[in-house]
Parts: sequence; structure tokens; C-alpha cells
Amino acid sequence: MLHFDLQGKVAVVTGGGQGIGEGIAKAYADAGAAVVVAARHHDRIERVAGEIRAAGGRALAVATDVTDREALEALADAAVDTFGGLHVWVNNAGGSPVRSALHELAEPDWDACIEVNLKAVWRASVIAAARMTEGGSIVNITSPAARGVPGSGHYAAAKAGVNALTVTMSLELAPRVRVNGIAPGYVPTEVMMTALQTDVERLEQMAQSRIPMKRLGTPGDIAAAAVYLASDAASWVSGQTIAVTGGM
Repeated sequence: MLHFDLQGKVAVVTGGGQGIGEGIAKAYADAGAAVVVAARHHDRIERVAGEIRAAGGRALAVATDVTDREALEALADAAVDTFGGLHVWVNNAGGSPVRSALHELAEPDWDACIEVNLKAVWRASVIAAARMTEGGSIVNITSPAARGVPGSGHYAAAKAGVNALTVTMSLELAPRVRVNGIAPGYVPTEVMMTALQTDVERLEQMAQSRIPMKRLGTPGDIAAAAVYLASDAASWVSGQTIAVTGGM
């Protein structure tokens, strides 16, 4: 029988201090994993880790800038040193607050977006895979925006790169490490609200007219897919990106 539990697994979730990352971290803990919650804001990840521990789970908060190689090395080592291994790594940190047509985009804004949304995913995946001595699963949070979005072409390009990275790394790391992606739809997190320069009320109105399931997504919707991809139930799934979008 296939199991969706994560007992005995050690998972790292970047961007774990809020929104989708928080949802994934808590879902992993509920499924039995020891979780390392990583993000730049120490207060946020301490809150998430504390709530996991209060619920009976195991969690560690590690302040991390994913654009810093040494910080990523330290994060991966903290998982191994504290919990005895590394089996799951979720590349969730990312986003871009900048809205601009590509022909008007400042080059530093392009560089910053690629650094955090694409280069950091490659770098972290290499670091994580090197420590997955018993095999493992890497989950990349990407976006339907990879198809191209006016005003966010830099972000779209980065996420298209993540999709290609997911497929290529799944081939290169097989069979020891599986690599998959999740493309979330409209989940009203702080990052999305900032990127779209909108509010929940307007997004809910859009959901009624454009999303077949007639509602916005939640971090729990994305977390459910993340638990599946990390679990033995997905042991024959690699190189795939699952769209969790309410049917869009």
C-alpha cells in the first residue's frame, strides 16, 4: 500500500515564514516529518516552528538568505546535524514586487529577480541533493506565470527557467533524487498581493468569474500537493510540474 505519511523524513522549506511556505511546513509536520523552516525574517520562522512544536511536531527555524551560498550550505547542514538527515527540500522562496514592461525594466531589477527565483533554486537543489544520501525529493514552487505575463516578464522568465531546471535535474539526479514542481494559482498571500498590487476582495471577484472551482486557493491546497510529491506515494513521479489552480 502506498503511504502519504512522512514519518522518518527530514524536510527543509525555504520561504517558510508565511503563506504557501508556512502551509507546506505545517503540512509536512502533520504528516510526521521533522521540518526546518527557513526564511530571511527570523521572527516569522520562529513563530511557524514554535507552532509546529506546540502541536507536537519537530521543527527548527534557520534564518536564511537563499541568494547566499554559504547560508544555504549552513541551512542544509543544520537539517542533517539536528535531525540526522535530509530527505525533502522545497524551493519556495521567491517573488518579485516589481511591475514593469520588459523594455522599461531596470537591469538591476532583472538581475535581482533571476537571482532569487532561478539561480537560488539551482544552487539550493545542488546543495540539497549532495546531502540526500538515502535518496530524496526536491519540490520547486513555480508559477503559471511561466507562460508569460505582461508587466512581469522577468518573473515569468525566471519561472520558465525553474520549469526547465525541474525537468533537467530530474533526469540528471535520477534515480536517487526525484525533482518535481508545483505551479500554484491565485492564493492570496502577502507576496501575491504585493506582486499584483491588488486586494483579496478584487481577487475573490475575479475567482467567481474566471476560476472554474469558483474560489481562490489556500496554502493548504498547495501543501497537499507538496505532501504527495514528498511522500512514497509519488515514488514513480519525477520531472513533473503539477498545476494547482482551481482549473484555470
